[in-house]
Amino acid sequence: MNLCTPSVAVSGSQNLSLGVLETLSPSGSHGSNSSCKAVLVILCASFSQHRRFDYRPKTDPYCQARYTFCPTGSAIPVMKEEDVIEVYRLQAPVWEFKYGDLLGYLKIMHDAVGFKSSLTGKNYTMEWYELFQLGNCTFPHLRPGMDAPFWCNQGAACFYEGIDDAHWKKNGTLVLVTTISGAMFNDMAQWVKYDNETGIYYETWTVRASPDKKSTVWFDSYECSKFILRTYQKLADLGAVFKKIQTNYTSIILFSGEPIYLGNETSIFGPQGNKTLAAAIRDFYSPFKPHQSVREFFVDIFKIIDHVILNNQFYLFYNLEYWFLPMKSPYLKIIYEEVPLPVGSKASFGIKTSSIIES
Repeated sequence: MNLCTPSVAVSGSQNLSLGVLETLSPSGSHGSNSSCKAVLVILCASFSQHRRFDYRPKTDPYCQARYTFCPTGSAIPVMKEEDVIEVYRLQAPVWEFKYGDLLGYLKIMHDAVGFKSSLTGKNYTMEWYELFQLGNCTFPHLRPGMDAPFWCNQGAACFYEGIDDAHWKKNGTLVLVTTISGAMFNDMAQWVKYDNETGIYYETWTVRASPDKKSTVWFDSYECSKFILRTYQKLADLGAVFKKIQTNYTSIILFSGEPIYLGNETSIFGPQGNKTLAAAIRDFYSPFKPHQSVREFFVDIFKIIDHVILNNQFYLFYNLEYWFLPMKSPYLKIIYEEVPLPVGSKASFGIKTSSIIES
């Protein structure tokens, strides 16, 4: 199972929300207020469900990464069932290799998970991130001759031998969180293959109704930390017992009123599409392009402020569909909040292990 060259792509319904509406909406005189409310509840709940796909599409040659995705990636090994494997929480500032702790001051952190085999002494790192860097996953390219925005927004899992102690320890976190058996590791590896082949599009934004922690989450992000949280939960389900330590994660949040569904690429940008809406979406994304001059950069900053803050507009691409977000104060916020380690339902695998990682 080699995760550094993802080979999986898109099929199924392009419009989950409208599919739910068409199936459940009352017809004729048999409709009722209660059934309408049920439709609305299901429709709203579907906003934040990140879609699973049957296979991963081949990446377009137009999409290019400044830094090669998973350059030292390897297949996930099959462990001996009786092995005892230490599991480590890994966290460091985004782009720490280039900017040091700069983004750490803003609590913009990248997450990964580490493993150490007691039988072989080998260490491994597993993470999930963008194939073509964060900017490409967050905003599209507006290519000449193409009506629809062009997205390079795939993300994938990366597994490789070794743990870079200095990278994780210097400005971040490297801490033992649980121990598992080799059999549990092998079960996890099969789940990782499924997760990697079906959850394929990176999503930067979390969209909430307000800063209140109990407010509605319209859309949930799908990025590195969510993969780590899913991995921890899978290990808990397999019987891992986690230590009682605080674990925080970064979220980049947009604040919006109830989102408005607009359509997919075909319905908006196709031959029978909505030309006015298509132009508005392209105009919104235009200021987010790479900049060639300082003057161009500041002009586009003012355009972004005009769209998002002065006119309360944001166009979100999620699950291959476009949504309009009626933005509201405070518009955007970066938070670093606690998400507790999971509690599993199986008996403890309790084994005492060393927390020292060998180089």
